[in-house]
Amino acid sequence: MERPELTLQLTIDCADPQRLVPFWMDALRYVPDPPPAGHATWRAYWEAIGVPEDELGGDAGELPESIVDPKGVGPRVWFQRVPEPKTVKNRVHLDLKVGGGREVPLALRRERVDGEVARLTALGATVLYTMDEPNGMDYYAVVLQDPEGNEFCLV
Repeated sequence: MERPELTLQLTIDCADPQRLVPFWMDALRYVPDPPPAGHATWRAYWEAIGVPEDELGGDAGELPESIVDPKGVGPRVWFQRVPEPKTVKNRVHLDLKVGGGREVPLALRRERVDGEVARLTALGATVLYTMDEPNGMDYYAVVLQDPEGNEFCLV
């Protein structure tokens, strides 16, 4: 049996996609996912293919709710509106690798991570804590939350 092509989409449940889309576009250096050709919005596309109104609700698809890597390397990210609030720590989170890896001197990695922390906190992120191993472990990371409280790391 032939296997279908596999693609990956990361879905983030949230209360307000329009609050998270701009943050994560900047954080990941992504762009809005354009609707299929011939459709002004994703909603117009969904309506054209027969998605029932009760599945769409409100203003779904009128503004960008998904973002893509302009280089085509990273996964598509969809911000799915859900009614329930976030209540516990994420079991899956994103690591944004901005430091350059262990082959880069720790001082330079720390500088890169801290620079990105400053940029993302200016966009609405909150610092939770720093993971700094002074015992010669040569590790540095900062754990943050996006504007809706989803944890992610800068390493």
